[in-house]
Amino acid sequence: MARTKDPAVRTLLIDRAAHMLRTRQPVTLRALVEGAGVSTMAVYTHFGGMDGLWSAMRQEGFVRLAARLARVPLSEDPVRDLAALGAAYTANALDNPDLYRVMFEAAFELEDAAAADDTLHALVTNVERAKALGRFRDDVDALELATRSWVAGHGLTALVATGPLPRAALGHAVPLLTALFVAAGDEPERCRVSVETGWNQAAE
Repeated sequence: MARTKDPAVRTLLIDRAAHMLRTRQPVTLRALVEGAGVSTMAVYTHFGGMDGLWSAMRQEGFVRLAARLARVPLSEDPVRDLAALGAAYTANALDNPDLYRVMFEAAFELEDAAAADDTLHALVTNVERAKALGRFRDDVDALELATRSWVAGHGLTALVATGPLPRAALGHAVPLLTALFVAAGDEPERCRVSVETGWNQAAE
């Protein structure tokens, strides 16, 4: 007889495993269930085993990120929106620091690999909008600029969410993104205002 899956138990196990990983506890089957108050069968019921749990943890990280990005209201200023999406990315990492560590652990396949691509696509779309409005040069490769934006944001976010820098260091994102977008063709002062507005509004 098939066992009933409880979404609350699934989330509990994912969050506990991610927390154990961040706090450098051995993530064994026995240790996981002892702290969660469920039986070992729950891991097999929901994930098919420990490998399935690791994949689910990565997937959950991208699911939460996608949901956070989807809540960013788009404006008529795509440069502002790029900064706002970057701030939402950072906010999601700070809200889910345990899962953030697992998201980029490529040793375990994602259940839906398109989930990671979708988060990058949100940036690509706004780069294309900026090009269409003349904010960025026509010869700018949208995927390349979006990737550079993600790399810059990810590096800073990782140093704050899981590393040694204080949250105040996130303020470096504004000059970093401004320099990146000015290099893509945007006017310096207009760009600074757009980035600062988007970053600060999304970070509130």
